[in-house]
Amino acid sequence: MARSQTTVNCGALLREARRRHGLGQAELARRVGTEQPAISRIERDLVSPSLDTLNRLLEAMGETLTVVPVSLNGPIPEGGNQPIAELRSDYRDLSVEDRLSQAALLSEVATELAAGADA
Repeated sequence: MARSQTTVNCGALLREARRRHGLGQAELARRVGTEQPAISRIERDLVSPSLDTLNRLLEAMGETLTVVPVSLNGPIPEGGNQPIAELRSDYRDLSVEDRLSQAALLSEVATELAAGADA
């Protein structure tokens, strides 16, 4: 059985952490001993750093990366109240029209959140 590989785009995670700490890309690069363009490529999701590299970047800002496996059939950590498998099941039961309606609503909410983040 072939294993699927999930790619995590961590550019936004790194950029938000860097901005939270009031650092520019050049300063973060200096702290970890690399060049500013390397930080830019990660933040634009042009390259995917290893977990070790991502953690090293976060540690340079006083943070750390935590990776926790989550069962698809168990409860969501940190207060989630519905297993992922159940959410998927609920979604599969929706009509095409209901799925499109939910996707449109999600798009509107995401657009509002993005506009608020830019403010």
